[in-house]
Amino acid sequence: MILYEYPFNERLRTYLRLEQLFHRLGELIPRTHSVDHHFALLTIFEIMDVAARADLKTDVLKDLDKQKILFDSYRGNPSISEKLLDGFISQLEGCFADLNGQPGKTGQSLSEDEWLMGIRGRIGIPGGTCSFDLPGYHAWRNMPSDRRRRDLEDWAGTLAPLAESVLLLLRLMRDSGMPQKVVTTRGQFQQTLPPNGRTFNLLRLRIDPSLQLIPEISGNRLLVSVRLMQQDESGKLLPAMEDASFELTLCT
Repeated sequence: MILYEYPFNERLRTYLRLEQLFHRLGELIPRTHSVDHHFALLTIFEIMDVAARADLKTDVLKDLDKQKILFDSYRGNPSISEKLLDGFISQLEGCFADLNGQPGKTGQSLSEDEWLMGIRGRIGIPGGTCSFDLPGYHAWRNMPSDRRRRDLEDWAGTLAPLAESVLLLLRLMRDSGMPQKVVTTRGQFQQTLPPNGRTFNLLRLRIDPSLQLIPEISGNRLLVSVRLMQQDESGKLLPAMEDASFELTLCT
C-alpha cells in the first residue's frame, strides 16, 4: 500500500517537512561516501531553514504540553495501563525540557559557526562548492569518513531536541486516527466533517499501487475531498472515472 498524507494546517505542513528531512538525514549520516555527507550537510541547512520560523519552537512546546495534559486526564481509567501512561508522559516531559532548554531558535549555534555559514551561502548555488570556491570544504570532504561522520553527528545533535519532539507528536497524532475503508463514485470521494466536533489535523490515505491511481487530496475543517487520477503515456494526470477503494484515516 502507498501512503499519502495531507495536513489541514500550516503547522502540520511544517512538522511533516521536518520529519522528511530528519529521516533523510538519518539515512545519509551513517553512509561513507563524501557525496552522501555533502547531501547530509545540505539537509542540515534545509532543516535550519524550515526551523527558522519564529513561532515554530513555541508551537511545538504548546503541542507537547497539550498532549501531556491529555494523557494526564486518562489517569485512573481502569482500561488504560498506568505504566504505559507514565511512559508517554515521561517522553513528553523529556522532549519539552530538552527543547525548552535550548536558547533561541533550533540550530542557532550552527548559524554562529562562520565556516558552516560560508558553506551554507554557496551550497545552494549550482556548482558553488567546487574546490576553487571552498577549498576548506573540499579538504573536509576528503577527510576519512569516520571524521566526517563525527562532525555531522555533532552538528545534527543540536537539532535532536526538535527532531525528537516533532517525531513524537506526529506518532501520537497518527495513533489517534481510526482507519476506514471507503469507495469512490466515478473516482470521486467527499466526506463532511462535524462543524462543532473534533478538529482534525491530518488525513492519511493508503491505496493499492496495483490500481495505478494517484489521489489528489483537498480539505479543510468542514470537508474532505479526494479525486483519483491516472497517468497517461506522457505522464499527464487525468481523472479516473471508475470506482475504487482505499483506506482513509482522520487524525486529531
